[in-house]
Amino acid sequence: MSRTTFRLNDGRSIPAVGLGTWQSKPNEVRDAVEFALQHGYRHIDTALNYGNEREVGEGIRASGVPRDDIWVTTKLDNPWHHRVVEGFARSLSDLDIGYIDLYLMHFPCSTDPEDSTKHLPDWDYVKTWQEMQKLLDAGKVGSIGVSNFQIRHLEKLLADPSCKVVPAVNQIELHPSNPSPKLLDFCKSKGIHCTAYSCLGGTIGSPINNSGPLLRDPAILEVATAKGRTPQQVVLMWGVQRGTSIIPKSISPSRIAQNFELDGWTLTPEEMKKISGVQTRFKVVGDGWMPIKVFFDDDE
Repeated sequence: MSRTTFRLNDGRSIPAVGLGTWQSKPNEVRDAVEFALQHGYRHIDTALNYGNEREVGEGIRASGVPRDDIWVTTKLDNPWHHRVVEGFARSLSDLDIGYIDLYLMHFPCSTDPEDSTKHLPDWDYVKTWQEMQKLLDAGKVGSIGVSNFQIRHLEKLLADPSCKVVPAVNQIELHPSNPSPKLLDFCKSKGIHCTAYSCLGGTIGSPINNSGPLLRDPAILEVATAKGRTPQQVVLMWGVQRGTSIIPKSISPSRIAQNFELDGWTLTPEEMKKISGVQTRFKVVGDGWMPIKVFFDDDE
């Protein structure tokens, strides 16, 4: 599974397992990226909003892994929606890796850069997508997509005459306590691949987001014991076997290596069903910090 890839609607292939870098501090993320790539990872996920693109780029270069063997995803931050070219150029410069494999619109929210409590009155994500489509002609990005888009956002975007490129990816929060089957099915029907973030159910102790009891759930523990695997590994395998790419975040070398040990075993249909049957529901990422609501809890 660690070598599995998923084919996107533009013909390119995204690695199934990647390293997430959200909330990773600069000095920590550089070492984590270098270690992950030297131990088999070929997908690194970052974002302008994370403030660590420069260090991610340093880790990529320090790894010694050829650039063309690595898939790098980064994202346009909310206050840059009306400055797509500039936002992309900043990420490209900070990463300093020549090109970006996948560029995502981080949220369907065009925040006023002068006042984070306000949404730009004359701009929305459809206009942002119009500008993102133009990036493909410049030759510095391979694929474009979105993140945190719900069904209603995608319906509006795809129905607009200006939408000439269907997003290759929708990166969304996905784990057994937030499985979002309706959203997954909708994306599949439109040929949009889904990448799962917060795929382990959150970061314990995070000052700005939630963490749920997913890895202590009896069903997860039961499957993990039966497989001789960690709870994290069975939850990650569940994600990959659902057809989603996964980007677990860690700065611990042992955990980074452990999260990648997904070869030589699979979950049975019964085990997949048991994990999918987890009853606890929670979201890690909310929208209370944005000027508009973007999550509507209608994707289950």
